[in-house]
Amino acid sequence: MTKSGKKKSPLVADKRYSRTVAKPAAKKRAPKRKARVTKKKRGLIGTLLFPFTFLARLAFGFLWRITAVAALIVGAAVAYTATQIPPVEELIDGRTRGSVTFLDQDGLVFAWRGDQFGGPISANAVATALKNSVVATEDKRFYWHLGVSPRGVASAVRINLREGRGPLSGNGGSTITQQTAKLLCLGVEFDPERWKSETEYEADCRRGTIPRKLKEAIYALAMEIRYTKDEILTVYLNRAYLGAGARGFEAASQRYFGKPAAKVSIPEAAMLAGLLKAPSSYAPTNNLQRSRDRAATVLKLMREQGYITPTEEAAALAAPAGLSQVAQDQAGGYFVDWVMDTTPSFLARDTTEDVVIRTTFDNRIQKATEDALDYVFENKVREGSLAQAAIVVMSPDGAVRGMVGGRKAKVTGAFNRATEAKRQTGSAFKPFVYAAAMDFGFQYDSVVEDAPVCLNVPGSGEWCPKNYSRTYEGPLTLTSALAKSVNTVAVKVSEEVGRDNVRRVAEEFGIDNALADGPALALGASESTLLEMTGAYAGILNGGRAVTPYGLTEISLKGDNSPLMGQNGGYGDRVITPQAAEQLIYMMSRVVNSGTGARAQIAGREVAGKTGTTQAARDAWFIGFTSNYVVGVWMGYDDNTPLTGVTGGGLPTEIFKETMVRVTEGIPAGPLPMIRPARPPQVSPPIPEQVGRPRSQNGNGRPRSDRGSTAEEIILDVLGRLLGR
Repeated sequence: MTKSGKKKSPLVADKRYSRTVAKPAAKKRAPKRKARVTKKKRGLIGTLLFPFTFLARLAFGFLWRITAVAALIVGAAVAYTATQIPPVEELIDGRTRGSVTFLDQDGLVFAWRGDQFGGPISANAVATALKNSVVATEDKRFYWHLGVSPRGVASAVRINLREGRGPLSGNGGSTITQQTAKLLCLGVEFDPERWKSETEYEADCRRGTIPRKLKEAIYALAMEIRYTKDEILTVYLNRAYLGAGARGFEAASQRYFGKPAAKVSIPEAAMLAGLLKAPSSYAPTNNLQRSRDRAATVLKLMREQGYITPTEEAAALAAPAGLSQVAQDQAGGYFVDWVMDTTPSFLARDTTEDVVIRTTFDNRIQKATEDALDYVFENKVREGSLAQAAIVVMSPDGAVRGMVGGRKAKVTGAFNRATEAKRQTGSAFKPFVYAAAMDFGFQYDSVVEDAPVCLNVPGSGEWCPKNYSRTYEGPLTLTSALAKSVNTVAVKVSEEVGRDNVRRVAEEFGIDNALADGPALALGASESTLLEMTGAYAGILNGGRAVTPYGLTEISLKGDNSPLMGQNGGYGDRVITPQAAEQLIYMMSRVVNSGTGARAQIAGREVAGKTGTTQAARDAWFIGFTSNYVVGVWMGYDDNTPLTGVTGGGLPTEIFKETMVRVTEGIPAGPLPMIRPARPPQVSPPIPEQVGRPRSQNGNGRPRSDRGSTAEEIILDVLGRLLGR
């Protein structure tokens, strides 16, 4: 072994392991796998239902989004509408036309027309029973809902479907708020260019279509935001229509009970609330018992909801509400309609103000007239007869005190046979022939022969009038001829005086119709109304002055003491002289005392008048008077069917008597303003060549009277005239 100076490393084996065992390097962890979800098998049913459930989930998701959007839109619409609604005070009286209140001759209210509004009331000022009855009847959850009641709508739909109607037909389930929205027409005001009438406007406002219902709901919700519950109820109480032209509960309370809404009793409150369902049908003036039956239902609802006790309900049922005397009478329907027609339209039918009209109407006389007509038809006309009748009662100055235009007296807007029916007058026209004769110079005792007469009528040939009796009596005084209603004498006198003069006298007395041109003029071939004829007879009674029948004496605005217009009487110009009128009245008194009008005699009273029967008895008349009143009666059929067994001297005369007896009850009897001969005129032996003409002519060619051939007769006649005056 050589030594080199370097020390060689020992030969040892390599250390293959260290003293500490090294940990093996950590393996990289594999990413954690997601748990594998094993889908549950749907099965057969699931597979079948899958399309439906999928669609349901899709629809739900779609609907809730649509609902959310719709809710936002509705909310915005409600909020906007609430800002547009005016203050409550501007919504109280929403009438588009005013009312007309009628006062009788004593200043008492007896009728209304138009939209009657009694004045503003509030929900807190009316009687508690009235407020409770309205809520109990119309909307028992009024104070809890937000303006719309889904429960009420659902209940109404169910009832409608069960009763065979459409879901929105019949019961509407509307809350009081919704009903108020309808009354306000959802804020749309009446426009005469869009709607022809208020009725059409209201019908449009109450349409039940789905779009309309949605608008109504929005408006109702807006009202709930804008107003308090009592403010909404206040508008409702003032706006609701309750029949008989009454707008609002104040007007209805005054109309039916004659008292303010603050003082109605429980039964009266129930009756008023019951009108809301069907105002015209349940109006107590139409059918009191039906109105009471409806009120009983309201009382039951009030008791069930705790507004009244069972004891109060029983008491109200035992003593139901009744009408005031004015409401019971329903007086003067025909009279009121006539006054409305003769009053300027802007102050009557088309008024936008509340108007008060004072009239000549006498409620006592009206009732007497209606009672007389009922008595005759019940006792002297065969049962089932369709004959009609009309009556006018008038003062000598033309003031109409009572009027019946048909057998059914308590009506409004009905055909008025006293003012609208133009009928042939028959012999009731003859006094105008004799009036012309008296003014022409004839006298009450002038003599004309009752004998056949024939006249040539151009275009018609020969015309020969005949008497009703078909007999002829020879020479007759004018008094006898009128008393017996002799046709030949009337025609001869008319021809002698001149038809133009007869026509003039009739027209000046108020017969405002086309009068016949031919000789039949004298026999009443012309037409006239009962009102005109009665007015013409009033002109005879008052001494020969024409009158214009009138019913209005004063018209003013409600609350204004200064009248807009007035009338103190109907006197016109003089038609015949007072002396002629006195003779004519005497002649007409003989019609009643000994002629065709004998049934008109009234014990203790002087009566004058004239009967009238037209061809084939299609019309029967009697018009007469005492010193106080003129009463005109017409009887006939509306279709011109001939009357059976009726003439002017029959039933019309009896109706006159029954009317006049009642009208003059308690009134002292007064004398008629007529001449008073010592005895009825007699026919002296006629001079042959003068028969058929007045007895003698004066120098001017005008007829004059030859009242007798002895001085004794002349003296007696003069004394009779003096004593009679």
